[in-house]
Amino acid sequence: MLNVLFRRLFGAGLAARRFVVALAFFPTLAGADSPVETPRPVPATRPQMKELLEQMKQRPFRIPYPELTEEGKQELGERASNYEARLRYHYLPTSEGSVFGGGRPRAGAAGATGAAGAPRPDFTRNADENMTLSYQFKTKLFWIVSRTNNCQYCLGHQEWKLAETGMSDDEIAALDVAWSAYNKQEQAAFAYARLLTYEPNRLSDQVIQELAEYYSPMQILEMTMSVSGNNAINRWKEGTGVPQSEGNTFARRNATQPMPGAAHSDKFTTPTSERFRNAISVVAPLADKSGSARPLGLNTRPDLESREQVRAALERAASRSPRLPLIDEPAAAEWLKQAGQHAEAANWVRLIAHFPNEARNRLPSLLARERQTGDLTALQKTQLNWILARQDRAWYAAGRAMRALQALGQSQDQIDALDGDWSSFSERDRALFAFASHLGASPIALTDEDAARALDAAGPRLVVQAINHVTSCAYFNRVTEAAGLPLEP
Repeated sequence: MLNVLFRRLFGAGLAARRFVVALAFFPTLAGADSPVETPRPVPATRPQMKELLEQMKQRPFRIPYPELTEEGKQELGERASNYEARLRYHYLPTSEGSVFGGGRPRAGAAGATGAAGAPRPDFTRNADENMTLSYQFKTKLFWIVSRTNNCQYCLGHQEWKLAETGMSDDEIAALDVAWSAYNKQEQAAFAYARLLTYEPNRLSDQVIQELAEYYSPMQILEMTMSVSGNNAINRWKEGTGVPQSEGNTFARRNATQPMPGAAHSDKFTTPTSERFRNAISVVAPLADKSGSARPLGLNTRPDLESREQVRAALERAASRSPRLPLIDEPAAAEWLKQAGQHAEAANWVRLIAHFPNEARNRLPSLLARERQTGDLTALQKTQLNWILARQDRAWYAAGRAMRALQALGQSQDQIDALDGDWSSFSERDRALFAFASHLGASPIALTDEDAARALDAAGPRLVVQAINHVTSCAYFNRVTEAAGLPLEP
């Protein structure tokens, strides 16, 4: 069943980049107590989706549950029983963090804590004063991202959050099957969120120009950073295999700022109206639109370009003008200084610094993409940067990765090998490359078997760090290519 996935792991070339995976169906998750060789089901209809969301509360962890010493229990405090907090505590460098807030949990963190053990943000306010997109609007986009990526953990949370903002079940259902229920401005944003999520290789000047008919450049950047962050979260949750929350963790979460809607039931299996009961998703990447009992999840990327085509693409990236505005280099350098980060004011920094508060939490992880901060070597990280940038066609990221690989002494032939046959690499690196590339392309393509092979070959520490690295790349690739950043001289 793994076809191309298996061949990639054992050294076959990258020419076959299109694959379709058959998926199991409800009402049970077959083989849930052992690795399976197909990805999880992609539900075609809303009732099927609700059923799977509820079943995902019994999902087994993909990474073995880490044990804690007494010292660790004291340091984590009330978070000691939290799966994600334990993973971060055991396996992630304290300095690295993640692109969605919170690195290794620290003792005494103030405020309520989210599932990852980090202080929970106040979702009812924007992180920066110059952000203008509403909480509900960005939550709709998060729902679309999670539906596209088949991340049921995040999808369930957006269901709860949207209900709290006052949206009915039919209004949420329309996000999946009837975009005509929304105005053209929102439909343009929905289409952009799905393309940025699933087909970042199709980003172009035209995509941004069409979106600019409805949104200002700053709103497009805010939307892009938000959706890219959603993609990062999806990949962390799916990479580690986080079970669905047992109950509605968002219900009346902030008594001082109550939301307008009624709290959603703890259960997801609520009634669906006749209008939407059999409607087929227009968001989920389904090869079979019939709604049959065995829907197909489709993950596709075009064949990788030749060495000459890559060189030409990088040359174009070096000379292009950015699609979205950048702040002045001195202002970016000052922002880095205030954030306590010693780094160059590169174009990507000048982009995200438009929203200094939002971007500050992301800086450690984004900077760590090009630094050795943990057990993944600088070479391994840079190789993953290249692999993931190539399959996303993120040319700014690919150009930076190529320069970094060359600085690490890699020849052009060694760089080209990352695009082709991996058989010359160690079993550990092959397993990490395969796991990261599947997770990076789309969580739909990732299987428990991918995770099991990576764990056997590399161990949980490297796998968790690879997952965290993929989340950073998913964010970086999408933000920088959507903005059409030019490579620095």
